[in-house]
Amino acid sequence: MAQIELIMPKMGESVAEATIIKWLKKEGDQIAVDETVLEIATDKVDTEIPSTVSGTLVKRLYLEGDIILVGKAFAVISTDINVLIEIEEEKTTETSKAYTLIDTKGPPPDNEINLHIEDVSLGIFLSPLVRNIAREEQITTAELESITGTGAKGRITKNDILAYISGKDKVTKDAAVERLPELQPAKIIQAISGTSHSKPSISLNAGDEVIEMDRMRRLIADHMIMSKHTSAHVTSFVEADLTNVVLWRERVKKEFEKREGEKLTFTPIFIEALTKAIKDFPMINISLDGTKIIKRKNINIGMATALASGNLIVPVIKNADTLNLIGLTKQVNDLAARARSGKLSPDDIQGGTYTISNLGSFGNVMGTPIINQPQVAILAVGVIKKKPAVIETESGDFIGIRHFMYLSHSYDHRVVDGSLGGQFVRRVADYLEQWDVKREY
Repeated sequence: MAQIELIMPKMGESVAEATIIKWLKKEGDQIAVDETVLEIATDKVDTEIPSTVSGTLVKRLYLEGDIILVGKAFAVISTDINVLIEIEEEKTTETSKAYTLIDTKGPPPDNEINLHIEDVSLGIFLSPLVRNIAREEQITTAELESITGTGAKGRITKNDILAYISGKDKVTKDAAVERLPELQPAKIIQAISGTSHSKPSISLNAGDEVIEMDRMRRLIADHMIMSKHTSAHVTSFVEADLTNVVLWRERVKKEFEKREGEKLTFTPIFIEALTKAIKDFPMINISLDGTKIIKRKNINIGMATALASGNLIVPVIKNADTLNLIGLTKQVNDLAARARSGKLSPDDIQGGTYTISNLGSFGNVMGTPIINQPQVAILAVGVIKKKPAVIETESGDFIGIRHFMYLSHSYDHRVVDGSLGGQFVRRVADYLEQWDVKREY
């Protein structure tokens, strides 16, 4: 007899938990290796989780809608259909559930809380994200007990603890302002630059339609606010002459598609120039962990991709600097197609070290992109437009029609100063402007 626990796999460096959307197998069902058992959702992507073994599903350890921590068991499979496993369901002090698996070969193991990490001293459960926020902001046990949770079963959500911190910061700031004469200049600045903001009052008028955000849009909103709260955003702009790139692509695109079976867009061209610039300025390919700078060995380029729903997802091209233009094109087209059809795997959206967003595909001239945490920089490229320009030659200057594009580079000023941020985006533009119109693929 063999009982195998199915474990929730790692789904990205910043993904600690997942929510069960739907069970695809019932208890008692036969399951083959690599057959899908359930569908889950994370703050990055929706995906399916397959079985790592074949056998009989004898117990589902969670309900639909429950949250599973990465690395925890979510089901038990028996590889012997004659094995009898008795399941005892118990109630805990909260309304969360614990399960005991009784093995016919030995005593039952200790009960295991499945919904969340539970803080025994508090008698409440906290998600990993809320725990980290509480730890970083030095929220005491007494303070946590005073927070009213608005989540399911009274759970303290991220918004609950951030609202508490904002209120606490405002009280601290107001108290500090009252005693400004006692403070040093640096403390005065800190006192008057609090981040607490009250929510605007929204009134509804006749004919207004109220639309609830879908789950992905809520996660995107949280991620964007978190990024702005985390990083000191600065954006530098460069205008690049892409005439050589445009003329070269126009010359080779039909032959490229016929030979490689892939459409040649501008995106892989931009990514090639981007990876070259990252090699020239490796300190743009970093992450910040407190006061520790993590310099990334691999160059993994995330490409922001708009979905039909209007939402956004960022699949990642791993080791982009090792691919030629053909390889980049195949990766770009494959990831974009699977993103729009909902076929991305968790691995497809993890491990990014730098992100590019093509605003030009929507006809936008430029933008100020928000950094994709935990990265420290992001590049946005605008629409390519024809403009009159002064062309300098040995025999004199003249006015000609050229193709121009704006590049917008947002970076985290905590670790990337204006000199590095500005030189980097200028270098990307240089590689594009120096494109060899006679080159092969």
